[in-house]
Amino acid sequence: MAGHSKFKNIMHRKGRADAVRSKLFSKLSREITVAAKSGMPDPAMNSRLRLAVANAKAESMPKDNIDRAIKKASGADAEAYEEIRYEGFGPGGVGLIIEALTDNRNRAAANVRAIFSKNGGNLGETGSVSFMFDRVGQIVYPASVGSEDKVMEAAIEAGAEDVESDEDTHTIFTAFEDLSDVAQTLEAALGEPKSTAIAWRPKTLTPVEGEPVATLMKLIDALEDDDDVQNVYGNYDVSDEDLETYAG
Repeated sequence: MAGHSKFKNIMHRKGRADAVRSKLFSKLSREITVAAKSGMPDPAMNSRLRLAVANAKAESMPKDNIDRAIKKASGADAEAYEEIRYEGFGPGGVGLIIEALTDNRNRAAANVRAIFSKNGGNLGETGSVSFMFDRVGQIVYPASVGSEDKVMEAAIEAGAEDVESDEDTHTIFTAFEDLSDVAQTLEAALGEPKSTAIAWRPKTLTPVEGEPVATLMKLIDALEDDDDVQNVYGNYDVSDEDLETYAG
């Protein structure tokens, strides 16, 4: 398993789907609220909100939850969330980028630092890891949408830069500034995607084998379980065999 966005991977790793879905809905709601507060509360007039709502719908988040998250942005008691990026290293020299949305910068920093420390990692300075990644558009479709050739052809026609397919998903990468146009063209050809986002894509992957895999996965799980953390990206490459051994 190569490390990209961890939203989709955690749900298949350890059989805790219900708890993960609740956590996922909470993170999606927070992103919707922040997106609505950053611009117009109308998805048609706010591209970030449009993406956030589309991603929530793709995860079968109830419409009432989505509407409530949008309305929360205009409420007098709406939290002032701050977007923060943390960078650090995990077992095996793996680079990790953590994106957080928090209403308490000090709490978020202390929690992330503690998670790294307790799970064999080291929190680094800003810029210590991000140079090993590209900032890209990322569009994810389920494998059921079609064959690798079909998706590759659609991606080329849409102007995408690359496609990675596995047994679960097709992940299409675009230039940062082309995401909206490519996503719109792909939707006409393949239907609505599972997710559309700006993401961090590793330039090269770091192989991790044996015992360090368990420590790395525990670190990533702990980061994803933190309420302030929205996304975790890593440049690791873990074999299915080692991943299954960790999942038990």
